[in-house]
Amino acid sequence: MSAPLDGGERTAGGQAPRRPEQLLLAFLGEFVLDADVEQVPAAVLIGLLAELDVGEAATRATLARMSRRGLLAKVRSGREVGYRLTPASDSVLREARNRVLADEPFAPVGTGWTLVTFSVPESQRDARHRVRAALTWAGFGLLRDGLWIAPGEVDVASALRPLDGDLADVELSAFRAYEIEGFSATRAVRSAWRLGEIRAHHLAFLGAWADVEGSPRPLRDMTALGADWLALLRADPRLPAEHLSGDWPAVRSAATFQRLRQEFIGAARAELAELLGRAEARSPA
Repeated sequence: MSAPLDGGERTAGGQAPRRPEQLLLAFLGEFVLDADVEQVPAAVLIGLLAELDVGEAATRATLARMSRRGLLAKVRSGREVGYRLTPASDSVLREARNRVLADEPFAPVGTGWTLVTFSVPESQRDARHRVRAALTWAGFGLLRDGLWIAPGEVDVASALRPLDGDLADVELSAFRAYEIEGFSATRAVRSAWRLGEIRAHHLAFLGAWADVEGSPRPLRDMTALGADWLALLRADPRLPAEHLSGDWPAVRSAATFQRLRQEFIGAARAELAELLGRAEARSPA
């Protein structure tokens, strides 16, 4: 069975549509970061996303938007256009990769809990959104107005490092916390996170990928797998097992991703090298 493709409708496993930016970030993190790939021609990116049912116009618009945000740098060579990483995207992808390739990506790091509270001026709504997104990626849930909680010992400074340029007007405090004997955090967990929705994300990932064996198009399928994996990591905050049911599906999800990545990655890198070689041969000297 090959990987499920999805453009505008849900996959057979019930996953939400893959956004072009999600696919591009998965591709860049897997195949460009720390790889011998200085830049990727736009035509290669457009062709890859077309295999995942993303139209050329949508891909071009996403590339332009990522360039405006400083996540990509456009490079021109004659009439050809390519894209390379920037310091901002390098930081974002490097931060994400630590969890993407972790042996136990759904287990908390350290013990106890990390609390964050922040305030952003009303005029800085975009900064508020970006801080919330960064906290969500780092595993935080909103416990109550203005108070965010995450399992384990979260490195808040590292989690917010990609936003350094946007934090000038943000008032933020962070604390470590531990449960007091006789006062379980289970109620806080159920308040800050919707456990049913997190489980559904895992089951959708497993529904799409658990039965996949091999791939006729490894670059396409590794990119799709990476995008779905990033979405699942964003949805799961790494909660302690004692606050979850015994049949929690995180272990199966991790095993599925690790198995398929091992199956896809070598052939996918070879396929990309061939595509880049063809593109270089077509470009003017």
